Amino acid sequence: MAARSIASLTVSFGLVAIPVKLYTATEASRTVSFNLLHKGCGSRLKQQYVCLKDEVVVARDDMVKGYEFAKDQFVTFSADELKALEEAGSHSAEITEFVPIETVDPVYFDKAYYLAPDKGGAKPYALLARALRAAGRCALGRWAAHGKQHVVMIRPVEVGEMSGLVMQQLLYGTDVRSIRDLDIPQTEVKDAELQLAQLLIDQQAVDRFDPAAYTDAVRARIEAAVQKKVEGQEITLTEEGQAGGQVIDLMEALRASLEKKTPAPESSAQPQAETRKPPRRAKPAAEQAVRKTARK
Repeated sequence: MAARSIASLTVSFGLVAIPVKLYTATEASRTVSFNLLHKGCGSRLKQQYVCLKDEVVVARDDMVKGYEFAKDQFVTFSADELKALEEAGSHSAEITEFVPIETVDPVYFDKAYYLAPDKGGAKPYALLARALRAAGRCALGRWAAHGKQHVVMIRPVEVGEMSGLVMQQLLYGTDVRSIRDLDIPQTEVKDAELQLAQLLIDQQAVDRFDPAAYTDAVRARIEAAVQKKVEGQEITLTEEGQAGGQVIDLMEALRASLEKKTPAPESSAQPQAETRKPPRRAKPAAEQAVRKTARK
């Protein structure tokens, strides 16, 4: 089924304006969702709001929104007041700067959208995509939608012979916790341990990420169970053993990992040979390193 755009935008940098169409890059509808039912008769349940003080059901017309500024103390806002505080939606994404792509930590990534050229925008669209690839940079800018202002990153992507642009919605700095908030002790790593870990990484190294090599086994299991229920079949519950355990001897765990052939990830489609290579077995040098560290 052909993709359908959800909006039209104008991406601008300098005096250059690029009319584009906006497409969602992910499919949230593919998640399996369940409805709440009455256990007795199987009918769907309706959500209601109950006043904790009066213990009565409150209709939506009698609801107002409030902000709790202290314990059990609120200031209320009317719908018109909240509407006036919202950011007016814009049909443009204004680029403010260009930065190296690797300087944007993926922890800031939020929702992603595909951009495609709209009428009259093919040439400047291709120019921006090619210029970003050549510079190794991405564009940062602002975009307002649904009453909110967003920071966005526009980056080039290539899939085979097709090249295009992705607009990545970013989180604000105040939305992301710093790793400095965590209590991570500074721990010494021995050279022998580091060598074995690097050999293990090299053994399972591939040229690029292949998303087709990974499937959602939980969703497949749920969908299969749902289908059995629909067909009137009973499903059997099995207990799976816990994977892994506490690592007591780090060196021994590394050596065992190198000697064990790691299976490829489950895949619903056979990956192409040029995009994914099978895990390589340890080279003679690696085997020698394992024997050498075993004597230490």
